[in-house]
Amino acid sequence: MRILVVGAGAIGGYFGGRLLQAGNDVTFLVRPKRASELASAGLVIKSPAGDVTLKNPPTVQADKLTGTFDVVLLSCKAFDLEDAINSFGPAVGPNTSIIPLLNGMLHLNVLDKKFGSGCVLGGLCAIAVTLNEAREVVQLAPMQSLNFGERDGTMSERVRAIAKVFESGKFGAVASAHIMQDMWEKWVFLASLAASTSLMRTSVGNILAAAGGKDFLLGMLDECSAIAKASGYEPAGPFFQRTAGLLTTEGSPMTASMFRDIKAGLPVEADHVIGDLVVRADAAKIPVPKLRIAYTHLKAYEKQRSA
Repeated sequence: MRILVVGAGAIGGYFGGRLLQAGNDVTFLVRPKRASELASAGLVIKSPAGDVTLKNPPTVQADKLTGTFDVVLLSCKAFDLEDAINSFGPAVGPNTSIIPLLNGMLHLNVLDKKFGSGCVLGGLCAIAVTLNEAREVVQLAPMQSLNFGERDGTMSERVRAIAKVFESGKFGAVASAHIMQDMWEKWVFLASLAASTSLMRTSVGNILAAAGGKDFLLGMLDECSAIAKASGYEPAGPFFQRTAGLLTTEGSPMTASMFRDIKAGLPVEADHVIGDLVVRADAAKIPVPKLRIAYTHLKAYEKQRSA
């Protein structure tokens, strides 16, 4: 099975690296600078699951991409999606399976329009990973999983085949028969955390320590959950209880990557993660005052950043 990993940053570098370490046919689609880094230092992964240096990992640049791949693993940010599509488009054939690991749902519409819904699986990952100053992939906590599946809930032969390959990576690959529910639940958690910590510019623990903090966090979760329910994907009881627990853990240092990106002055996925929920809430006539304020805050940040 030929696997094209779009990018070799934190997420692509980790999951693609583990697949390559297991002996699979993996190629990283990268820009010239990253290709040079990988050629000189290799793909370095530092992780609680074991460190590894993969020397001279197979790479290709967009202008040299030829032939189609069986699987395209896509882990770019939403604001880079169009550029990513232009770069990996030639690798997609009629039998290619695209597994996007982006947040939210808007990317599915974009990918469907370009490649057809038959090529696009549902997907999500849960991992805390970053690139350090030495451009090494550093996993920050033991948690790791990658879920994927047919969006209609069937357990197809292609999903079974991909699952068999992904199992070799030992990163908690799950072939899901309810991937859309999985994606919605991750979106609800991520949006609740991102909207709250970005708006308040601090951690969950510090928000809880403030007057009204607990009500604010749980209110944000309620708003996001109501949108999911109206869309036909009501968050399940165990998920809601677990998420509520994470958002009410006193002293928790947890923040969203969106908040950390704001602190670093980087682009954020305001429209993809938060704005699309506001649009869906308006369509369903669901009041979301907290989420709407958070979205306004993020758009003001984007305006300031672009000035």
